[in-house]
Amino acid sequence: MGTERREIVIPSQILGDAAKFKAGRGTFVEGGNIYAERLGIVTRQGGYINVTAVKGRYDPIEGDFVIGIVEEPMASSWLVNINAPYPALLHVNEVPWDVEFGETERYLNHGDSIMAKVLQVDAEKKLQITLKDRNLYKIRGGLIIDVEPSKVPRIIGKKGSMISLVKKYTRCRIFVGQNGRIWIDGDEEGIATVIQTIKKIEEESLTYGLTNQIETLLKKDAKDVH
Repeated sequence: MGTERREIVIPSQILGDAAKFKAGRGTFVEGGNIYAERLGIVTRQGGYINVTAVKGRYDPIEGDFVIGIVEEPMASSWLVNINAPYPALLHVNEVPWDVEFGETERYLNHGDSIMAKVLQVDAEKKLQITLKDRNLYKIRGGLIIDVEPSKVPRIIGKKGSMISLVKKYTRCRIFVGQNGRIWIDGDEEGIATVIQTIKKIEEESLTYGLTNQIETLLKKDAKDVH
């Protein structure tokens, strides 16, 4: 079972019709079309077209919470893409289900997304992940967006202050993976506000007093809606 071909796009490459799709991360709209804003890999999910930058691979650390995408189910494990330079291994002993030998794809199949934790990184760069921890499971619904892994601490904020604000004002459920993937679930308007806010945090991550600025913007948005 191979993985699907990843489509690399270049800046200003046309990606789709703005009447049929929504412009996601790494894209812009002009003349009714959606274009790539940067060199990267294009994904189409939940009606959004996103372009993930090729740069900015994640360097895994034991204990990190990550969002993984299943690449290949094997007899007693899965190979999972966690945005690291090499795939992670998820063994059947590290999931909450009682999986029979050879039955892995009944539980997780190619393209499925999971919230996981990095279990082990050894000297040979063998990488293992687990689903055996609080609030880890197979992702159903919602939307996954990509950010630079180096910007994740800013998006979370001190003691979770920034992401708490975003959750509070948008009423969305959000899971931020240390590997630069973020899962968002809520109503369409809330999701759109989260994407816009995260983009701003990412672009202005070095700005002093950014948390207060973001809160002011979210408050204003909330008032405009009601």
